[in-house]
Amino acid sequence: MRYIRTASLKRLFSLRRHGFDEELPRESDFSTTEEKSDHFQKPTWKCFSYEEIFAATAGFSSDNMVGKGGYAEVYRGVLEDGQAIAVKRLTKATNDERKEKEFLTEIGTLGHVSHPNVTSLLGCCIDNGLYLVFQFSSKGSVASLLHDEKLPAMDWKTRYKIAVGTARGLHYLHKTCPRRIIHRDIKASNILLSEEFEPKISDFGLAKWLPSEWSHHSIAPIEGTFGHLAPEYFMHGVVDEKTDVFAFGVFLLELISGKKPVDGSHQSLHSWAKPILNRGDTKEVIDPRIGEDYDVIQLNRLAFAASLCIRASPIWRPTMSEVLEVMSLDEEIDKGKWTMPDEEEDQDEFWGFEDLECECECDDSSCSTSPHDSASTGSCYNHKTGSVLAVI
Repeated sequence: MRYIRTASLKRLFSLRRHGFDEELPRESDFSTTEEKSDHFQKPTWKCFSYEEIFAATAGFSSDNMVGKGGYAEVYRGVLEDGQAIAVKRLTKATNDERKEKEFLTEIGTLGHVSHPNVTSLLGCCIDNGLYLVFQFSSKGSVASLLHDEKLPAMDWKTRYKIAVGTARGLHYLHKTCPRRIIHRDIKASNILLSEEFEPKISDFGLAKWLPSEWSHHSIAPIEGTFGHLAPEYFMHGVVDEKTDVFAFGVFLLELISGKKPVDGSHQSLHSWAKPILNRGDTKEVIDPRIGEDYDVIQLNRLAFAASLCIRASPIWRPTMSEVLEVMSLDEEIDKGKWTMPDEEEDQDEFWGFEDLECECECDDSSCSTSPHDSASTGSCYNHKTGSVLAVI
C-alpha cells in the first residue's frame, strides 16, 4: 500500500498521543427533551490481532455479515470479554488505492473523536488485510428502520430524538472536536442507532479535516450520495461545514416524510418539499404512516430547520449551532432574521435533479450528465447504493 507503511501504522498505535491526555472540550449545552451528559470520554483505541477479530466474528461467517458496500463488508462479533463489536473489512477484491486511503482516513479521523452521537472506534487490525473495529449498534441504521416496509412506522418521538442527536453530533464535529471535521456523507444509512435509539454518525471514509485558518476545501473528484450533495459542492467542489448542513437538511426531510432522498423518477426530496414548506403547509410533508400522532411544535421546528438547511446558497444556510437553536430551544423562533432578499429566493429554486436523464449503463450503474454543467461534470449514479461519483 502506498499511503502508509504497516510499520508506521503499528507505531501509531503504540505511541502515547499527547492530544488525548487532556480533557476534550465540552459541547454547548442545548436543552432537549432528552437528558444529555456534557462530559465526553477520551478516545481509546487499540490494535487488534487478526486472531481476535477472526474468533469474534466466527471466522467472518456469512451469518454474521450485517452490511456490504462497494469496497467493504461489516460483520458483527463478540470479543472474549463479551463486548459486541462491528468489524469493517476492506474486501480483498479491492485494488482501488483511493478506497484504501479512505479506509485509513477513518482511523485518523475517528482517533480524534469522542461524542455520544458519533460512532466509537475501538481500534483496527492490519494483519491479513485492513479492518476497523467499532462498537456494535444493535438497531442498525436509520435508513434500514425508516424504509423497511415490513417494520412498523417509526414513531415521532424516536424521529425527533434521532434528529436532535444527529444535529448534536454534527455540531461537535464542526465546532468542539479537537479537529474541525467535515463529514461529507451525512445520510440515513450512515446514522446508526444504539439499543436506546441514540443516533451515532458513522462512515468517515470521505471526511476531511479543515484547518481553522481555511474557509473551505476545494475537492476533486466529487464523491458523496445522490440527493444529498450541496450545489456548491456538486458544481464546484467547494466543501465546508455548510456542505454537511445541506445534507443534514435532506436527512431531516427524510425523517419527517419517510420518503427517500431520490425517488424512482430521480426527483429529489428537497425539491419536492421546498415549495410545500415555503407555503407553510408543514403537515403535508409528514409521513402519513404516523397519522396524527406527533408533536406539532416539534414538527414545525424540524421542518423550518430543514427549509433553512436546504437553501441553495450556503451563505443563507444556518450553522449547526443555529440549527440546534431552531430545533431545541424553548424560545419562539425568530423567522425574520432568516428572510432572504427576493433575488436570493429566486436563485434558490434552480437546484434539483428532475432533469437528469439516463444516458448509459456501466457496471450496474447509470451514468448521467448534470444539466447545470454538462460540459465539464459527469456523474455516475448507482441505484443499489445511491452513490454518485462526479469527475471534473
